[in-house]
Amino acid sequence: MVILIRIKSAKTILIFFSILMVCFLCVYLWHQSTKNTSVFMDKEITNMLTEEIQLIFNLRNKALLEQDETILANLYNKDIRTGLWAYEHELKKMKYLHQWDSKQAVKFNKIDSHIIVRSIKEKGDGFALNLLVSTAYEYVYEDTPETSNNFRNGTYYSIDLMPNGDGWFITREWYTDPFADSLHVDDLKVEELQELILSGKPKDLSELNQRRIDALAYIDQYCGAASLPEYGFKYNPKYRDYNPEGGDCANFASQMLYEGGKFKKNKTWNYERGAGSRTWLNANAFNSYMIDSGRASVITHGSYESVLKSSYKLLPGDYIAYEKKGKVTHISIVSGEDSKGYILVNSHNSDRYRVPWDMGWNNKGIKFWLVRVHY
Repeated sequence: MVILIRIKSAKTILIFFSILMVCFLCVYLWHQSTKNTSVFMDKEITNMLTEEIQLIFNLRNKALLEQDETILANLYNKDIRTGLWAYEHELKKMKYLHQWDSKQAVKFNKIDSHIIVRSIKEKGDGFALNLLVSTAYEYVYEDTPETSNNFRNGTYYSIDLMPNGDGWFITREWYTDPFADSLHVDDLKVEELQELILSGKPKDLSELNQRRIDALAYIDQYCGAASLPEYGFKYNPKYRDYNPEGGDCANFASQMLYEGGKFKKNKTWNYERGAGSRTWLNANAFNSYMIDSGRASVITHGSYESVLKSSYKLLPGDYIAYEKKGKVTHISIVSGEDSKGYILVNSHNSDRYRVPWDMGWNNKGIKFWLVRVHY
């Protein structure tokens, strides 16, 4: 009798635990179901916003190409102060782009933006997005329209989108604009400049020494958001990114000289334990160090008009220092030349890949140091 009772008790306990396990399983499956639904919805929102932001950039690129202010205006909520500011900046950029192509005797045929959505957050009725945008520009010279030239600018955007009927408005936008330092071209002797530019011819670069070739390979791979897609739009992870602290241009140039050009570090010019010396990081100090140490020498120094002719002497691996109010504030590295032999540069800060060297830097307040590096 006692044995029978114990058997019944054991069965009761077993049934109880079986029911309990089934309940736990049901709760777990329900939780996973809701979790998966949430993930699915997030992906839907991400995909939708990615398509919308790509459409906005396509329309904006079309507006820039065609100088269509109506298309541009329709992308922004100009009733909001930040939306108006963003629109006005793009309007200046549109005008600058076509002032520059007129000076250069070129025509832009295509502007394409490759967009990576890095993060999305809800903001009021809309969304705040962080983007990496790599934009390719194609241009031709007026006298050789059959020959295309290309360059890329890379930018990091913070942008707010709000619903607008069936579409979206930009209500706020911030990014490191590669053209921001010169959103206009001052009065230049355009006809004389065009005559010189159109008469240019590319140099034979087949005799570059190996150190210059390796330096060029380095800056092409690690020019960040402007790099070719196969490089992943990244900086070299071995080095700290100093953009949030004021700029990474000299750091990038120093990396090129050390990693690609095989220049040796020393007590003055050094990077170790995740930090660089002043001459490694600061544009003005870098330029002074390179010239004073004899590792480089000045080809010429002056305004755009006064240095243009000498710029054709530059070789890949040389650099250009941009001076504002008596102080060098930016370094770009010579990376090649276009179909007219016009010098192209790579840089950090606003990431650039094979961009015409004066673009964004050619107003009368800027002076240029054209510098030969001694590899």
